[in-house]
Amino acid sequence: MTQSIINTKIKEFSATAFHKGDFVQVSDKDLAGKWSVVFFYPADFTFVCPTELGDLADYYAQLQQMGVEVYSVSTDTHFTHKAWHDTSDTIGKIDFPMIGDPTGRITRNFGVMIEEDGLALRGTFVINPEGEIKVAEVHDLGIGRSAKELVRKIQAAQYVAKHDGEVCPAAWQPGEETLAPSLDLVGKI
Repeated sequence: MTQSIINTKIKEFSATAFHKGDFVQVSDKDLAGKWSVVFFYPADFTFVCPTELGDLADYYAQLQQMGVEVYSVSTDTHFTHKAWHDTSDTIGKIDFPMIGDPTGRITRNFGVMIEEDGLALRGTFVINPEGEIKVAEVHDLGIGRSAKELVRKIQAAQYVAKHDGEVCPAAWQPGEETLAPSLDLVGKI
């Protein structure tokens, strides 16, 4: 990423996803009006990817309760997603849409395409109901992500969105104190 995409609007897209046994169309319009996570990973039938997707599937019910929809994306096709879902116990527990991006358009829109390989980096993007990117995290291929930490980041983003003038300090958890930036706090933290 050469420039930050934080607070920018997501670009238009339309793609086919595998979701709950069916092939469905998903577009940027499906993300409008709710919190969303777009979760890029390199490829189906690999090694770190199923550990991440399985971890995310374990937190999916909690994310749904928080009003968050999850969309996983790789440059594989929706057909490959179905085959992986049907043959892997870990991937078989996924209930969120698995978007196929074989042209790489969505992956490029979010700045996570590895051009020479045609694969996505491990990119996680939290998008608010207005379609603005509030969290952007990109990992190298060998570094897996934590769904537990993603939940905490979304909780913080949702808190800040509802409480104008407050910010969440490092490692903040729901129910803990926040900060109200002011001249009085300068040099005292």
